[in-house]
Amino acid sequence: MKTKFKETEIGVIPEDWEVKSIETVADVVGGGTPSTKNSEYWDGDIPWITPRDLSNFKFRYIAKGERSITKKGLEDSSAKLVPENTVLLTTRAPVGYLAISKNEVSTNQGFRSLIPKNGVKTEFLFYLLKNNVEILKSNSSGTTFGELSGSRLKSLQFAFPNISEQQKISKVLSDLDSKIELNQNMNKTFEAIGQAIFKHWFVNFEFPNDEGKPYRSSGGEMVYNEELGKEIPSNSRVINLGELIELDKGLSYKGAFLTNNENGLPMVNLGTFRPLGGFNDDQMKYYSGEFKERHLVKSGDLVIANTDITQNRVILGSPSLIPSYLNSQKILFTHHVYAVRNKNNLIKNEFLYYVLQSSEYRNRAKGFATGTTVLALPRDAILELPIILFDESILNNFDKLITNIIKKIETNYLQILNLSKTRDSLLPKLMSGKIRVPVEAN
Repeated sequence: MKTKFKETEIGVIPEDWEVKSIETVADVVGGGTPSTKNSEYWDGDIPWITPRDLSNFKFRYIAKGERSITKKGLEDSSAKLVPENTVLLTTRAPVGYLAISKNEVSTNQGFRSLIPKNGVKTEFLFYLLKNNVEILKSNSSGTTFGELSGSRLKSLQFAFPNISEQQKISKVLSDLDSKIELNQNMNKTFEAIGQAIFKHWFVNFEFPNDEGKPYRSSGGEMVYNEELGKEIPSNSRVINLGELIELDKGLSYKGAFLTNNENGLPMVNLGTFRPLGGFNDDQMKYYSGEFKERHLVKSGDLVIANTDITQNRVILGSPSLIPSYLNSQKILFTHHVYAVRNKNNLIKNEFLYYVLQSSEYRNRAKGFATGTTVLALPRDAILELPIILFDESILNNFDKLITNIIKKIETNYLQILNLSKTRDSLLPKLMSGKIRVPVEAN
């Protein structure tokens, strides 16, 4: 049956839907921060969520943040404990991050948490707000940064179908997100496996010997290296990374030529780096202006974040392998990025990628950071990094193992991209009633 529509104060909606304000469908609760000077308030067993916890959060449900507070911290501050299945919405710096509490949590003052009532489905409310983030932002005010007040949020009106249809709409979107999250969790496992193999082989020196047994624990000969201050396999040597690679720094390309659609060259920028290595596809920008050929990389190349404008050193020095599914021979990189140019192919980019995820390198990157307004990573911090160069056969065997893992990760990411596009396409159509989900009659 064709959907009939009606005109309302918020526009045209399906005839059988109702316009409701947020305050009629949810209790809106603010958050707070206990005094950071009082140690009795911190490191307790109450999860405490901040907007930063959601900045790179890719899931719907969140159980905890970076920090936690004590019961005393909760009682002596304006922080509130909200129940599981509460929609957590950031309403300042920035407006529009969303998650659902997996259990009881508290938040800082950057949130207005929505506790559904009157039978409204939590996931429907989550997707409704997700679809209307721009409306939330447009209703915020402030000069330094926008803030959506509790009273303004409560007064906002949206269209709501009946409970049964809310559930059906949520299930369509939730099934897609569940598959996306499954792939994300699989990739976390694959990434952990890759790092574990690297550590086992090249940190613990348990790579397979000629008999296929772990080198060090099977009596492999070790020699003391003064530069590293530890024993290393006798068939290896220590060199500076600069003997194997060169670094090219990108250029600051004009923002006027940057877009979020694919009508230009894909561009690697700080947003595409994940803190401990990897690639953020949804942060990819595209550039349609003029560029220099030396600022191009291709799929499979290694790039490194050389600045960290967040001033917390989370991204600084992070490596990333350009994923093969970008399927482009022209990928641009900015001035915040070093491109790695392999001099002699003694090591593969995949091996170097894991070297640059190691704690030794990460600590070095932090220690060499310079600057006050913007942190920067000097070339020498990378080029003068001492690394152990292993026998070619060992590196080739590692490459075979790790390449297979990286391919599985990229296959999953490609599925994530396609599923995300499907979800994002369906979201506004389902929330406006342009696509209706059949609901069985009672």
